[in-house]
Amino acid sequence: MSAISRESLLSLEEYARQRTAFRSRVMAHKKDRTVRIGEHVTLVFEDELTIRYQIQEMLRIERTFEDDGIRDELDVYNPLVPDGSNWKATMLIEFPDVTERLLRLRRLIGVERRVWVKVAGSEPVFSIADEDLERDNAEKTSAVHFLRFELPPDMIRAVRAGGALAIGIDHPAYSAAVDPLPERIRLSLCGDLQA
Repeated sequence: MSAISRESLLSLEEYARQRTAFRSRVMAHKKDRTVRIGEHVTLVFEDELTIRYQIQEMLRIERTFEDDGIRDELDVYNPLVPDGSNWKATMLIEFPDVTERLLRLRRLIGVERRVWVKVAGSEPVFSIADEDLERDNAEKTSAVHFLRFELPPDMIRAVRAGGALAIGIDHPAYSAAVDPLPERIRLSLCGDLQA
């Protein structure tokens, strides 16, 4: 899958004109790419459209129009676009109460490496987390992580052929699964994979 290029981005002015419709399109698209695992973890599977939206929003918020600034945003966000053999997701750990959140994040150290995906009959593939920088330390994990699931060719073929897809977390302080994922999500994720 190709990276998002400078030439393919909208200017700030053009993005302002198209933003409402573009945002509606992206939010509808994300519904088929969002998975709630248990009560407190959400994964948003990224793709070219979701990352393009993130880049356009960052450029808008920061009022960036110079080439160096745009190139910096592309360098930060392009690695989050799947490349045909993997899925990439933003993991959100959500506890509304601040005190509870701090307590739980202490207990959840390493949870980002215990997220798995599997196709019926296959072994789970565990996430590779936070390749850009560490987001946990000896005291707590972060509430946001970036995950990559590198899929073997046989798993790619199975999911593209209609195999039921499951996702879960296997951590001593948090264990939950969605098995199987809704078909609309499986179909959306198939679009990230090349045969």
